[in-house]
Amino acid sequence: MELSTYLAQCPLVAILRGIRPEEAVAVTAALEVGGIAIVEVPLNSPDPLASIAALARAFGDRLLIGAGTVMTESQVAEIAAAGGKLIVTPHADAVVVRAAKRHGLLAVPGFFTPTEGFAMLAAGADALKLFPAEGASPAMLRAMRAVLPSGTRVLPVGGIDATNMAAWREGGAAGFGIGSAIYKPGDTPDTVGDKARLLMTALRRDVTPAARSIDSQSNDGPLVFSTTQPPRPPGR
Repeated sequence: MELSTYLAQCPLVAILRGIRPEEAVAVTAALEVGGIAIVEVPLNSPDPLASIAALARAFGDRLLIGAGTVMTESQVAEIAAAGGKLIVTPHADAVVVRAAKRHGLLAVPGFFTPTEGFAMLAAGADALKLFPAEGASPAMLRAMRAVLPSGTRVLPVGGIDATNMAAWREGGAAGFGIGSAIYKPGDTPDTVGDKARLLMTALRRDVTPAARSIDSQSNDGPLVFSTTQPPRPPGR
């Protein structure tokens, strides 16, 4: 199970903060139709483990299902037992990352500085979540990529929508965590599907050739996103 496989299908992580178990499957079905391949249920949602278990049963053979806002080792164990395969944290916590790897899960911890990024990679992180992205910039990401190991995947999260993904991709983002721009409590499956299509259209339109490879035969055809990063800026 490689994170790059799912990011190549679609570089967006749908963050379903506030989703309820009884609506999780229908909303995720709309996301799948819209082209999304990674779904995260934050643990501060109502009964999140029930949602994760339902999604793992319904979609686990083709989508990457996991949890966000993961704070402790015991939560990692509970997510694994529910069938989740992805652990996302809001903070740089090596204990949680190592627990995820012991359970055979993918780990994407939060970070905001090179020091935190290197520490999370040393703990075994599969990618890094730049959070909160509202407090950073594509220029900051480009500068950090000059020192992070080649091939490190960084996913900005926070304030990402269809209007700013292109700038972040130019800065070297491998993907994005998308919150209210794809789901907020009360959204119907149809609304979520419309949001997903808007984001996918923005990716088709705005992502530069250096950061992606798109099926050029049809604007409505399947997307194949390259997870090969743009050339790193010179080190300093």
